[in-house]
Amino acid sequence: MSAQRRKTSRRRPSPRRLGRTLLITGCALTVMAGGTAWYVYRDLASSIGSSKALEGAEKSAHGDVNILLMGLDSRRDQNGDPLPEEVLDQLHAGSSDIGGYNANTLILLHVPGDGGRAQAFSIPRDDFVDIPGRGKDKIKKAYGLAKAAREDQLSAQGVRDRRRLEQEGREAGRRAQIDTVRGFLGVPVDHFAELNLAGFYHLADALDGVPVCLKKPVKDRYSGADFPAGRQTLNGRQSLAFVRQRHGLAMGDLDRTKRQQAFLAGATQKLNSAGTFTDPVKLLRLIDTAREDVVTDAGWDLLGFVKQAKNLSGGKVRFTTLPVEGFGRNHGEDINVVDDMKIKRLIAEQIGPQTTATPSAPSAMSSAPLPPSSPSASPSSPPSASPSSPPSPPSPGEEPGTIDGGGVPCVD
Repeated sequence: MSAQRRKTSRRRPSPRRLGRTLLITGCALTVMAGGTAWYVYRDLASSIGSSKALEGAEKSAHGDVNILLMGLDSRRDQNGDPLPEEVLDQLHAGSSDIGGYNANTLILLHVPGDGGRAQAFSIPRDDFVDIPGRGKDKIKKAYGLAKAAREDQLSAQGVRDRRRLEQEGREAGRRAQIDTVRGFLGVPVDHFAELNLAGFYHLADALDGVPVCLKKPVKDRYSGADFPAGRQTLNGRQSLAFVRQRHGLAMGDLDRTKRQQAFLAGATQKLNSAGTFTDPVKLLRLIDTAREDVVTDAGWDLLGFVKQAKNLSGGKVRFTTLPVEGFGRNHGEDINVVDDMKIKRLIAEQIGPQTTATPSAPSAMSSAPLPPSSPSASPSSPPSASPSSPPSPPSPGEEPGTIDGGGVPCVD
């Protein structure tokens, strides 16, 4: 890639994945490790794109912090412009028109105020839930539906500024996605971080690769995944293929959710072991990645957060995929049928009853019937293994797999 192309592809801001999803751990650990370098913190905190989507929202009690990591399956930058063709080619992600603004990665990271073990709850993207003002639909759609509705509203009012339409549309999308997750889980969301597909690519490259571990070799022409079994370090293009693969995996999207968790664990391990914090070049590359790809809520005191989030390092995050009751169809689309009250109970049991749902979450969410009465959305039984556990399940929702000494889980 030419120097001009590199410059073009690196200067474009983008939101984003897996949430990744996922880059906020890097941001937090960067500040933690460089705590004495105040200028680094100020530079990082002042240059990350900020949002007002959480203004007025209720906060968690007792010093707990809930962070929603949102990964958009978008091939566009923050202004709505397509990513450069050379970047799309590297991402193996197809046209800029594919993906839209679905939140394909949703992870709630819970950091307890008492210094206990952090927990990350992955929400499968096809969970069929209540979306405020929209009825029931896939949880991933909340962002895109609200974005389109806000843009239509502004256009009807005579607004023609494309960037204003994009920015206000995305703010509406963020609020809707956060409200939907908040109501579904029954807990406040204190902060959020959003990035798109390019965020995975840039994060892995900024870290000089992310370690992962596969139980068996995989090859998938759709995502571009082509990896041997065992532990290996993936570059940006390979990392994106790793977190996007679902074809050829026994549980499809649900196995892809485990890939996202493994990527987060590997990125965290790399941040703590590869001299990232003592190497000025690596540190600056990481900061540039945050500037380019991440949007967070305005006024988030990252330094204050990091002081209570030291247990994020060294593989000390407990990963959980929220359970699915079965599978069904709704208006021709595959959906995951879920039990709202079961999800809320699971969350309350694992992170404590002191966190309560924000008043802005619609009360109907806790009492909505499941599954929906429409025949098109009738559930079917899941495969032989529960989607959230192996054939011999651990505690409900807990992820299988052994974490090795480096903090990297082996996944399918």
